[in-house]
Amino acid sequence: MTHVFSEEPALPHPALIEADWADRYAVISPERAMPAIRAAHWALGQSPVWVRGLLDIRNRVVAPFGLKAAETKPGEAGFVGAFAIASERDDQVVLGFDDKHLDFRIVIEVASAGPAGSKVSVTTLVNRHNIFGRLYILAVTPFHRLIVRTTLGRLAGPPVVSR
Repeated sequence: MTHVFSEEPALPHPALIEADWADRYAVISPERAMPAIRAAHWALGQSPVWVRGLLDIRNRVVAPFGLKAAETKPGEAGFVGAFAIASERDDQVVLGFDDKHLDFRIVIEVASAGPAGSKVSVTTLVNRHNIFGRLYILAVTPFHRLIVRTTLGRLAGPPVVSR
């Protein structure tokens, strides 16, 4: 995970203008000219078992509050992992959804890193609606950071050949 680095996120961000919380991580992938949708599927399409376990716990904890469940949907059209595709271009994919306590977007961007390959960045944007949204982000941030760094780190390996 040492090859994943933090960057300053830009706010306001066009993917979620109202965002009041954000973070951004990046990695250099050896694959040149990687489409953003391939990067998204490679990083987020198949979660590690421990991440799926955390999602199961999250879903059980938030269900009594009427919040949406986060469920992985491998291979389902219009989704990358548990996240709905909001928009897609060659160099950028925006994922996410809106809920009672917060709206969030995950923005995957790919740019040339010259002979090193492609720079893949993941920006998470959150618009917290109420105290529950603020408490939720406070509770999940340490797990979020670990998950993003772990899943993004997959792209630092050999070039992706599928998708």
